[in-house]
Amino acid sequence: MIDLYQGDIIKIGGFGKTLFFIISKNAFIKHTGAFHVCPFLSDVNAGPVHIRVKGNEGKEGTVICEQIKFIDPDIRACTRVDHVSYSDIMEVSDTIQGIFEYD
Repeated sequence: MIDLYQGDIIKIGGFGKTLFFIISKNAFIKHTGAFHVCPFLSDVNAGPVHIRVKGNEGKEGTVICEQIKFIDPDIRACTRVDHVSYSDIMEVSDTIQGIFEYD
């Protein structure tokens, strides 16, 4: 398995040209060997649960935080495309956490 980390922008085999953003904590990835992702789309505007980010290599897009998927990279081929800053990881994580908080 390729080493993948929280905040990586990846391509997943079987999903065409769609990119994804890894949201799982690194400890979870290391322990389970799998991770959660959200779609990373270049043609969607930012909004309350759509967070715009830019990778260190210049890949720009919007993380669709309400569409969480669980991926086993041993079953699906995954390739890293870019990685985002820690502040962008925090913004996406806070948004996802906000979806599930109690009222």
